[in-house]
Formats: sequence, structure tokens, C-alpha cells
Amino acid sequence: MAEGPEFRTTMDFAYGVARELAPGVVRLVANNPGPFTFKGTNTYIVGTDDLVLIDPGPSDEAHLRAILATIGSRRLRYVLITHTHRDHIDALPALIAATGAKTAGFGRRAAAPGARRRSASGSEFIDQDFVPDVRLEHGARVAGDGWALTAIHTPGHAPDHLCFVLEGTGVLFSGDHVMGWNTSVIAPPEGSMADYMRSLELLGQRADRDCVYLPGHGGRVGEPQRLVKAFLLHRRMREQAVLDCIRSGTNTVKAIVPVIYRDLDPKLTNAASLSVLAHVEHLISRGLVHCDSALSVDRALFVV
Repeated sequence: MAEGPEFRTTMDFAYGVARELAPGVVRLVANNPGPFTFKGTNTYIVGTDDLVLIDPGPSDEAHLRAILATIGSRRLRYVLITHTHRDHIDALPALIAATGAKTAGFGRRAAAPGARRRSASGSEFIDQDFVPDVRLEHGARVAGDGWALTAIHTPGHAPDHLCFVLEGTGVLFSGDHVMGWNTSVIAPPEGSMADYMRSLELLGQRADRDCVYLPGHGGRVGEPQRLVKAFLLHRRMREQAVLDCIRSGTNTVKAIVPVIYRDLDPKLTNAASLSVLAHVEHLISRGLVHCDSALSVDRALFVV
């Protein structure tokens, strides 16, 4: 199998310390490291006196204290949400209670509000609706004193995922859609490989040659167009490898995973299985593969 994109697995940061990454843009990293969050979830604060915050992060008292200390006596006008996965949004209620800021995001309706669900990492959570004060669709704009952000709808990792362009700066907040330390996890049923590929193509069409991406996890991404193209190529080659497995008779998701993912950390088996499942769903939607029964990790797959 071909090698994937070149990842950057180093990051200059300290927990609880606000680091300026661009004029008027600082980052705080939550202390929730793990195989899906890298060093932790990034929270960004934009502005000088009139502020907007992107992704409050997990429910963690130390991280909330660091956020409030960084804000100080300044006004926090908005809290923007890239997407509603727990590691990005769990601190939201406490932050809103402390600041009175308005929320802004795409919004989502839970498939089964109040039901217990498991994420790709295996952690359990309660499925809840998210109804922001300001609903942001593709192209929507949020502005304050000295800053303006434009939303780009980039579903794939999550159906409600948004990236944000900081106007006039060359900075794009890429959430979990494009990160420099790893590829994004695409985990059905919310994750969609078809949407993810289209969203990568959307970013690839942007004139971001001199742009820098600030992701939801990991350090800044220079030359983002190069990385976006590498991710597209990587996913297309991965999908071809899945198709080749099915053609050769290795025709269940469960059997394909160890072929596609060599030396896989057992903790990531569930996420890898869901990623292959997402590729299979995409192949089925393209009419290249079919399954005689409800799709799952142990159902036999056939080439059309």
C-alpha cells in the first residue's frame, strides 16, 4: 500500500498558556491528549478588545480557567463551533454561563435525543440537539470590532462541520477537517466519505496559496493546498485498496482492516473499521460494490 501524507507530529505549546499564532489570534490547548485528539483540543481566541472564540473544548476546569484568564476584562461576543463532537463543545455551557456570549454554528438535530451513543474512540455520550443563537450556513459571516469570519460548510468528519476564514489575514480555522498531524476520522453514520471528499475538493478550489490553516488539533498547517491534495490522493488510493481487497476475496470490513492498516494500535481498530466502512459506503454509492444485506463490518461485499 502506498505511503500516506507526510504528517507533522511536533507542536510548540504548553497547557494553560495562550500562544499568539497570528496578529490578534491566540491558541490554548486543552489537556485532553489521546489517539483521536493528539496533544489536545485547540481553542482559539480572536480579536483585541471585542473577541470571538472558536471551540471551547472539553469539560475541564483548568482549561476553562485558562480561557477566562486570557479573556480577562474584555468582551467575548461569540463562541463559534466547528462541529459538535464532545472534545470541542463540552465546555460550552460553563463558558456561556461565565461570559454571556452568543453561540454560533451550523447546528444539528440529534438522531435520538437523550440516547446514549458511542464515538469512534469508544467513549460514551448522550446524543443532544445543538441549537446555536446564530445559525451559520455556508458563506455566512460573523463580524466584530476588528475581525470578520466567513463560514465554509465542510461536512464529512461530521455533518455540521464548519471551517472559518478570518478575513484579510490568510488564516483559515480548519477544525477537524484538515489537520497536519493525521487524517480526519470519518466514522459512519454521521461521518460521510462522499461528503468529506467533496469538502476537500471545495477547499482545494480556494486560492489559499499563502494561507495557513489552524486546526482543531495539532500545530499550524503551512502550504495547506499541498496537504489537501495529498489527503485527496490518499483517500482515493485507500478506496482503491479496499476495492482491490474485495475483488481478491477479502470481502468483509473486518477482514479488510488488517490488510489496509498494518501494525495498527488495537485502540484504533474501531476507528479503522469505521473508516473502511465509510469507504465501502462510498463505493456502494458509486455503484462499484454491493452488499446483499444491511451493511456491517462482517457482511460479505461483492464487486458489481
